Amino acid sequence: MKTISKFLLLTILFLAVYSCNKKENQTISDLDKLRNSNNKVTYPAVQMDSAQAINAITKQKIQELLDLSTLYLSGERNTEIDTVIYSQMQSYFHKPDSITFKELFKELESLKVKTAKVTGLKVYKEFHNKDTLDYAKFNVEYFDNKNKSLGTVEKNAQYTLLSKPIKFKKEFKFYFVDFYSLPPVKKDSTSVGVTK
Repeated sequence: MKTISKFLLLTILFLAVYSCNKKENQTISDLDKLRNSNNKVTYPAVQMDSAQAINAITKQKIQELLDLSTLYLSGERNTEIDTVIYSQMQSYFHKPDSITFKELFKELESLKVKTAKVTGLKVYKEFHNKDTLDYAKFNVEYFDNKNKSLGTVEKNAQYTLLSKPIKFKKEFKFYFVDFYSLPPVKKDSTSVGVTK
């Protein structure tokens, strides 16, 4: 009888320890999420038919880019991890160059932003000459290092979805073309002329 009760006690103890370890392994810290975020995910074409899916993907990409930007600016900007973060940020852009992050960094640094939260996102299309341009209009709430709100600003970002055929399936990859951009100014249809 003692052997059965010892065995039962050990089994219960083992199951309790195992279940505690399993719960700890399932939670992922914010730092791990940021460390593993990149722009390597593709989205199947069948899911891209929905405006809700495009909204969700765009909001996710904007939030990830802002999180990486605040993380990069909080560092020394000359360490190996800063280089990795910066290259991750560049992977979100179709053709990054030296001025890609200029406006974003300038605003985040001037306000001393520690974190940012994206809200109220709306995607829309602009027709410029013969091109159709995809834009996202969104609000960004900035927070300082004490998690106090610094205010909310309205921003725009231009993005593109590029076709990436993978294993005989047509999928799309998301890239920003311009971040914190202004949409092209629509010209008045009235021509300039002489008035009397």
